[in-house]
Amino acid sequence: MDNKHRCWIAFNLIFAEKLKEAGRLIKAYPKIEEIFTLSVSDLTAIGIDKERAKRITHSQSLDRADREIEWLTKNHFSVLTLEDEKYPGFLREIFDPPYVLYCAGSLDVLEKPMVSIVGSRKPSPYGRAVAERLAEDLASHGIVVVSGMARGVDSTAHWGALKSGQTVAVLGSGLDRVYPKENSDLMRKIMENGLVVSEYFHKSPPLGLHFPLRNRIISGLSLALVVVEAAQKSGSLISARLALEENREVMAVPGNVTSILSEGTNWLIKNGAKLVKDWMDVVEDLPSPYRDDLLAEVKRTKKEVNNNEVILSSQEKEILDLLKTDSLIHIDKLAEKSAYSVSEILSNLLSLELKGLIIQRPGKFFQRKL
Repeated sequence: MDNKHRCWIAFNLIFAEKLKEAGRLIKAYPKIEEIFTLSVSDLTAIGIDKERAKRITHSQSLDRADREIEWLTKNHFSVLTLEDEKYPGFLREIFDPPYVLYCAGSLDVLEKPMVSIVGSRKPSPYGRAVAERLAEDLASHGIVVVSGMARGVDSTAHWGALKSGQTVAVLGSGLDRVYPKENSDLMRKIMENGLVVSEYFHKSPPLGLHFPLRNRIISGLSLALVVVEAAQKSGSLISARLALEENREVMAVPGNVTSILSEGTNWLIKNGAKLVKDWMDVVEDLPSPYRDDLLAEVKRTKKEVNNNEVILSSQEKEILDLLKTDSLIHIDKLAEKSAYSVSEILSNLLSLELKGLIIQRPGKFFQRKL
């Protein structure tokens, strides 16, 4: 990497959590290399904190950037700075874009249209089903699904997208810190079939202050943001506000009016967010030419699938009718409600799952797909 990349990385190591101060400095000295030739008095004169000013003037900052570059190279990761050609154009447009993006995976993903899906960390079965189906459908039509790899809706959206396409995970920690830890397999899959990005150097822990900052990247990368289940006071609503500030389309999935998890999404819809029930609702409000290209593809595809209806046996129809999209049912409960043995029910459930009509959840729970 050249000296400019080295300076950007050093700059980001100092200012990744101090965006206003960083913006003030870049405005005064747009050439990144020049910043590292300034004196402490030059820096404090424009309002830079004295301790951070000392870090800029000390050679240790650039030495630390060298170690970061060495680590990235060793792990076959890449880095994009604000001045790089491959830096995402939509992200560059936001008020305070990240100065550096550390990347693990394929940078080609960033050239494709993206939609972010966010929501509750403890979604209902309905919320999980909607997020998974929506992400899978969008990804199958060439839209990259962006989320934050958190528990709940985020992780479900990533998994759904990986079934049929690509996804981008935006971390609130360094690329070597999987958070939450149970998502290590998910992160590995995303690195193989999409992209993991972070503005934080390796060894950076998942600090609480990182996640609101991360949210601006999630919405900034995307053409639109979809919220799937969110309480009235939720990080997902922060993402929605940021998306509006970034002039992105904000959409929400409606939910049960008596559910706490639907308060945030229903409030968004009441205040003008697009109501989303399926992937087509998302596509219809994307800007041109993305919307026009996708709708043209849909028309072509419909002609091809009209004769491919799923045929069900009488037993399959009966068991499918017992399953719901918004709740889970255990195999024992299905046995109680039907006239078939457990082995017969399992055989039919397997057939329904292979036909893409139901989902099996851990613990022998089943759910009808939307």
